[in-house]
Amino acid sequence: MSYKSMERSKEILKKEDFASDQMVKWCPGCGNHAILAAVENVFPQIGYKKENFCVISGIGCSSRFPYYMNTYGFHSIHGRANPIATGVRLFKDDLSVWVATGDGDSLAIGGNHFIHVIRRNIDINIMLFNNKIYGLTKGQYSPTTPMGQVTKSSPQGTIEHPFTVGELVLGAQGTFFARVLDMNPQFTAQVMLEAAKHDGTSVVEMLQNCVIFNDGAHKLITDKETRDDMQLYLKQGEPMIFGKNKDKGLILTDGGLKVVTIGEDGITRDDILVHDMYARNRGLHLMLAKMKPPHFPIALGVIRSVESETYDQLLNKQVEDGKANSKIQSVDDLLNSGDTWEI
Repeated sequence: MSYKSMERSKEILKKEDFASDQMVKWCPGCGNHAILAAVENVFPQIGYKKENFCVISGIGCSSRFPYYMNTYGFHSIHGRANPIATGVRLFKDDLSVWVATGDGDSLAIGGNHFIHVIRRNIDINIMLFNNKIYGLTKGQYSPTTPMGQVTKSSPQGTIEHPFTVGELVLGAQGTFFARVLDMNPQFTAQVMLEAAKHDGTSVVEMLQNCVIFNDGAHKLITDKETRDDMQLYLKQGEPMIFGKNKDKGLILTDGGLKVVTIGEDGITRDDILVHDMYARNRGLHLMLAKMKPPHFPIALGVIRSVESETYDQLLNKQVEDGKANSKIQSVDDLLNSGDTWEI
């Protein structure tokens, strides 16, 4: 069942309708608080009845999310939120299924499940909290920790190459990828609404700060002194312009993307690339997803959103075709099919 056909709530729901009575146990100052507020705000905007929402998580700080939402929920096991969400979605296609997971939960032990749920294009929404550390287990490096960073489990600096979440999603044939900052809950809610409208797997990477074990993980992006030049907010059909004076932009050269200044070297606003999140070719989307400071700004907003048949739709079609064409219409037919004999 798609977003367009899902039954809407007849009563007007508010943020308070989705707030749990459980005490939120995240650390004071944790970026998760802002993300929770954004999701509580966006669920009423999506418009489904409250009983049509289901939040599923794995293990980690972010995976306490189901306790803090007044919806159906399932706190599952490490790395297994996505296959459990798959089962829920396929069995109950009238549910809007949301996965709360982290960079460790879905990119390490759950990495195989993560890429395959994206490849299959199951109609679920994945909120991937990325603080570049294992917070719940007290500060070990994760698959997104920058190379060379000293952590509890890499006292001499990690020697592993980190994942870029967007690159992984698009490499797995993802149809929807977006990125947000925890410190901008209003924008996060806008992006989550777009994710909800998408038929297929949506992945929203949430750059989130762990104040205890990796404080300042996104410092270059979020500091007042640098953020204007390090954040590119993408808007469909508009030029990719950023900077404190809104005079910087992106152009495409033989070597890939390049940051230019409008007014220098003959560059005008018309030279700046225009964002098209619906483009079928994922080449430019991949370049946007891979951009990172200090040489490029981080791309925020919906990077890619393309239509493609979902696993749910294809599976339901097979089931209906099977029912219509099978000679077996009951358990008795099944038990008496094939070779039978009496003893």
